[in-house]
Amino acid sequence: MKENYQLLLDGIIKENEKQNIVPTLLLHSCCGPCSSYCLEYLSNYFKITVFYYNPNIYPSEEYFFRVDEQRKLIDKLDCKYPVNMIVGKYDVDRFYKTVKGMEKLKEGSQRCHLCYELRLREAATIAKSEGFDYFTTTLTISPYKNSTVLNEIGKKIEEEIGVKHLPSDFKKRNGYKRSVELSRMFGMYRQDYCGCIFSKMEREAIKKLRETS
Repeated sequence: MKENYQLLLDGIIKENEKQNIVPTLLLHSCCGPCSSYCLEYLSNYFKITVFYYNPNIYPSEEYFFRVDEQRKLIDKLDCKYPVNMIVGKYDVDRFYKTVKGMEKLKEGSQRCHLCYELRLREAATIAKSEGFDYFTTTLTISPYKNSTVLNEIGKKIEEEIGVKHLPSDFKKRNGYKRSVELSRMFGMYRQDYCGCIFSKMEREAIKKLRETS
């Protein structure tokens, strides 16, 4: 039977509240818009540090623009507990080495799974070294991302590195819809491709096909 990650998260939150605990969470963020609902929701129960680590983003101007949008969102959001931010290294060579040989695969393929793992592993490494209680990612809010794959990667990394992965499926309970509402409310830029050059080329090819059909 398919795991309900939202219910697992509910259980963790309830147990922490029962014990009067407000844990620390390192939240890997793919972008400001996707993090908007996640922060609004999770900041009621966790002390959050956003970890912006996305060496897959292309081009570099897009990367730094998304960093600025993330910072602006954190400044605008009214959260119960303060939200901090860490910007990881823009290590594009590491991304290309990770997905070498898979450049022509479609979005959502094994190439993407390796990219997820690259980013989640870096988040877990930071979370472990800095003493965070949990790590997780905003990626599960996207209707284009497989939450089961993301949570399985997170669990595997938890066992390898020794820091707890927070299960999630943020698209549940209208999470994605709320992220769109918050993006509009704050006038945020919403990109039309995941971030890497391969997803950008795929989206551009789809646009051209629609224009000529």
